[in-house]
Amino acid sequence: MMARLSLLLGMALLVTGCAMSPGMNMSTGSVAPGVEIIPITAKLIAEQERARVRDVPAGFKVLNGENEEERYEYYIGPRDILSITVWDHPELTIPAGQFRAAETEGHRVAADGTIYYPYAGRVHVAGKTQAEVREILTEKLSRQIANPQLDVKVVGFRSQKAYVVGEVENPGFQPITDVPLTVMDAIARAGGVTPEGDRSHVILSRDGVNYTINLLDIVQRGEISRNILLKDGDILNVSNRNRRKVFVLGEVVNPSSIYIPRGRMTLSEAISDVGGVNPRTSNPARIYVIRGTAERPEVYQLNAKNPAALVLGDHFQLRPRDVVYVATAGVTRWNRLIQNLLPTATLLRDLADIDSTIGDRNY
Repeated sequence: MMARLSLLLGMALLVTGCAMSPGMNMSTGSVAPGVEIIPITAKLIAEQERARVRDVPAGFKVLNGENEEERYEYYIGPRDILSITVWDHPELTIPAGQFRAAETEGHRVAADGTIYYPYAGRVHVAGKTQAEVREILTEKLSRQIANPQLDVKVVGFRSQKAYVVGEVENPGFQPITDVPLTVMDAIARAGGVTPEGDRSHVILSRDGVNYTINLLDIVQRGEISRNILLKDGDILNVSNRNRRKVFVLGEVVNPSSIYIPRGRMTLSEAISDVGGVNPRTSNPARIYVIRGTAERPEVYQLNAKNPAALVLGDHFQLRPRDVVYVATAGVTRWNRLIQNLLPTATLLRDLADIDSTIGDRNY
């Protein structure tokens, strides 16, 4: 009978221990086949920062100063409206008056990119700047008029537009004009980001490819390289912040999910926001950050028993949907194991007593 009781007790201990152990006994190295724990070090944080700086593709046009803005050129397209003035030749100039706007009475660029102008005939203007069109018309009119003086302006910008959607006050399209349209300008014209918008996660869709732009980097760090010049057909989508959460679990005071405020949150901030680690039950040497997918998980470990970890934790940037897990101390695991085991052991003892009583009666 005692051998039978020992066997049942051992099986209960094994089952209870297995139920307690998943996720609690991780250590540096491999926690599962193909999954490696990566220590959070100064080198890792430096690599993380370099990757953040590289997230804007090379070759995107930006405005880094007044020189770039002065060099910016608008290229005429179909449906644009041109105002053409020939000085000292009013018969060639559409008169503008109180009830006649140049935009409605000007020369509309046809779908094939051309306009018709007296003495010049049909002129292809699409893809050209205002200065180039002026030179073309001057050369053609000079055959009929001595030393013609021309002025060409785009008064109706209709051929090109960018779209601003998502969490902005006034979603819609923004025309691209002779004034450079940047990411910040387009969002400002759309009324700005709503309280539910995520300024750190603006998606730029261009030519079928999506790029992530962090507006906070432009504002807070002055990283003008992210203030990209928009072009025709671009779509800016300001994401909703509801998916910008991290989950803090394990031996912390108040396990919960929390929003990433202002687009950035470090590991130390996340743990602090849930009340910190539990000083009685936690193992500060085993603080994990789990990210990625089930097929390709990434697990990072911070050893907070090391004083340098306070600095490392304050620089390790979390990403949306990260899971922060603070492991349990060894003595706590043992105490919990005993607490879960005692009811089972009591039940087995009672069953053994019943079995013994039945055996005595049979005897």
